Amino acid sequence: MDNSCKIGIIGGTGKVGRYIAAAALQKGYQVRMLVRSPERLLYKNDKIEIVEGQIQDINNIRKLLKDCKIVINTFGQPIKEEPMYSRVTEDILDVMKEFNINRYIGVSGGSLTIHEDKKSMLNRMGAMLFELFFPKMMEDKKLEYEILLNNKHVQWTLIRLPFVIDSLESKYIKENLTDMPGKKITNNDIATFIINNIDNPQYIHKAPFISH
Repeated sequence: MDNSCKIGIIGGTGKVGRYIAAAALQKGYQVRMLVRSPERLLYKNDKIEIVEGQIQDINNIRKLLKDCKIVINTFGQPIKEEPMYSRVTEDILDVMKEFNINRYIGVSGGSLTIHEDKKSMLNRMGAMLFELFFPKMMEDKKLEYEILLNNKHVQWTLIRLPFVIDSLESKYIKENLTDMPGKKITNNDIATFIINNIDNPQYIHKAPFISH
């Protein structure tokens, strides 16, 4: 894919979004971000086009994705609100279809378990605890994955993450399709992995785990 094309980023004020924007600019991509509160942006660059608005409004998604070729979704669930990952993802995919956008990369937690997984006992116990303490969130995360499965016309990748550390540090990134290979990863390395996998067909229609 042409590195001069435009990436639409959702979740730019979160732990990972600002690193993705920086990594994308370094690779020569154009960047547009949907931001609820621009004053909260920790990474500011004149080359980043900002769309101000709530992700819950599909018209804001349309403003974000117009003329984009790639969508990167690191949306963070608002505190104290009902889980909305699945609804947000469904709206994004609908707008992508309107605009004939094919490439989607999203993130989820390592607690999400899918049919193909072969998690270790420790990771299975961790996933069970998430199911116990955050049942609505986990139900919504599963629904989000089902929505992606039903959109085979989209070249989607859903990256499952361990504990995220806010750091510029870079280490070797471990990858695995069936189990989380480590306990943590820096948001800088998440951004690097995402940008490097825009053109990589290895994880199309798959949900890899990554960690240090």
